[in-house]
Amino acid sequence: MIIERKQYELFEKTVFEKLTINAPFKISNPMPEEACFLYMLQGQINYKTENHNVSIPQNNAVLLKCGNYFSQLKNDKSVAQHQIIIIHFNSKILKSIYTSDLPKIFQVPGLIDDKIDLSVLNNEFLIQKYIENLLFYFDNPTLVNEDILVLKFKEIILLLCQTKNASTIQHIFSQLFSPSSFTFKEAIESNIYSNFGLAEFANLTNLSLSSFKREFKKNYNDTPANYIRNRKLEKASELLLLSEERITDIAFDCGFNNLANFSHLFAEKNNCSPSTYRLNQKNK
Repeated sequence: MIIERKQYELFEKTVFEKLTINAPFKISNPMPEEACFLYMLQGQINYKTENHNVSIPQNNAVLLKCGNYFSQLKNDKSVAQHQIIIIHFNSKILKSIYTSDLPKIFQVPGLIDDKIDLSVLNNEFLIQKYIENLLFYFDNPTLVNEDILVLKFKEIILLLCQTKNASTIQHIFSQLFSPSSFTFKEAIESNIYSNFGLAEFANLTNLSLSSFKREFKKNYNDTPANYIRNRKLEKASELLLLSEERITDIAFDCGFNNLANFSHLFAEKNNCSPSTYRLNQKNK
């Protein structure tokens, strides 16, 4: 649950955000035209992409390339709330700011590695100081104007260019000017364990709800609700056997926000409760 959200826009696009969130919480990130920089002020976030599964603790950050991802915040007894700074690198904003002096970091490198989809930044001193300064503007919104936003936007780009991950960051930034396109199935599979409703899936695939249902039937020979529910329940069954996670956490990981609803659907499919299923399988 998002407790507080502060944000600044530039050229009608969100650029800087500060979020305060109660866990558990899952954030879907369909980002076909932007890279995303995320800095953990407090707590820890888990990010999953096609090639990586990483945890970003307090005072660490991650830069993600254009694509579809999801991240999740889990309960942590040591942290009451999670606080996050997010900076959106939208291609349209970059083209508006850098009309003729585009930094070399955005040029396409000679060798492209498709497996590079994120860069983790651990305790970078200059990044930490930048975030401290950015927090000042979140606390003093009357001092913020377009010139300040442009300045802070360019500053973080220059600082990222000076980190030890500069070459990886160049791979990620270069894709802003040739953003990935996703097939219908890639868009579905990338978000299958999210808590999306059908309308959100339809929006993700740029289709009306009726067109989305027809396209889904053509690709999967099943209804969206039935296919997605079964995939989530299959994943839950797997996690019940392979992990020691609490059933509540497993339900959340698989895209169920309501434990009672998850238990009902699981029992309907497996003829027993999740806890009984776990016990029976371990006793075999």
